[in-house]
Amino acid sequence: MASLRSAAWALLRLPGRLAYRRSLERVRFDVPREVPVLNYGGVLPRGGKTIVAGGKVKLRHLDRAFPESERCNVLYLVSSAVPPHAAELVRWAKARGIKVVWNQNGVAFPAWAGKRLAETNEPMAELLRLADFVIYQSAFCRESADHFLGSVSVPSRVLFNPVDLAEFSPAAKPPPLDCWRLLTAGTHYQPSRVLGPLEALRQIRKSGQAAHLTIAGELRWPGARTEVEAALTRNGLHNSVTFRPAFTQAEAVALFHDAHLLLHLKYHDPCPTVVIEALACGVPVIGSRSGGMPELVGTEAGELIDVALSWERSEPPDPAAVKGAVERLMGEWTRRRQAARSRAERLFDVTGWVAEHRRIFASVLGS
Repeated sequence: MASLRSAAWALLRLPGRLAYRRSLERVRFDVPREVPVLNYGGVLPRGGKTIVAGGKVKLRHLDRAFPESERCNVLYLVSSAVPPHAAELVRWAKARGIKVVWNQNGVAFPAWAGKRLAETNEPMAELLRLADFVIYQSAFCRESADHFLGSVSVPSRVLFNPVDLAEFSPAAKPPPLDCWRLLTAGTHYQPSRVLGPLEALRQIRKSGQAAHLTIAGELRWPGARTEVEAALTRNGLHNSVTFRPAFTQAEAVALFHDAHLLLHLKYHDPCPTVVIEALACGVPVIGSRSGGMPELVGTEAGELIDVALSWERSEPPDPAAVKGAVERLMGEWTRRRQAARSRAERLFDVTGWVAEHRRIFASVLGS
């Protein structure tokens, strides 16, 4: 049944794919040979104060070192930011000698995708098989891709998402410690990403500690606003919570500078950039011991809460355990803040990330 659903989903898009294929056939250019020249499928927004999020953040870093060009010899695509009709684009590129580098983030699994499992995973699996080189954003990304998409025989490696350590750096004057300032940030598709921090905040304030929570980013699950408003009213938290809309990269720095801790409670998050950016700003992270979080946070740059590991159901952290983690981290916040920044410097520097890409491109083009 899954294959039939996937076939029906593809057929709905067939006229557009055929038109796109015909438009590609009219493109004529010589493939450059001397140095890596990249194309990102045209997914990067250009100009203005456009919000760049998700898979496009890392493309922004690459675009600075390898400005996008239609006359390219490497097509670089990210699984969480694929262009329309990506398979047609990849086949067209490979037929002309253009190498394809595929950056694999997370995959769909039954706990959140349900009946949309094949619809989400099969297009990714097709593009993964067509790649000349695969970059996995974490070891968890490789594990989950092997499980749901299939392993690959082409060269590959794990390369964490990067951060500009000059742009994302600790605040010169961090917020005072008398009121604990907590942050949850990103696009919130799961209720536990927001309701969990709200319940932890309630428990912290009940214990007598002053605390404030900022919720930054869109609330995307059905009925989110109603559910969150009910939680605020029920627990008397209206004056202790600030909501911020979707934010730009520059605005993200200000959010981190105003926070002591990031609460990132998403289950099985593969390689969240928001966590890496928080660490670079000296903001320790609390999350669940699932997905790629253990690889990113380690043992000193925050605290991860044990949860049952499953592909079939989501297991968010217990808010009481989140409260305990907040109390422990705030009790030694200065040391943990330094550890967070040190980990970012060691693992996530964009300079090293770009240099590693340069080596990958040289290898792919040389082959």
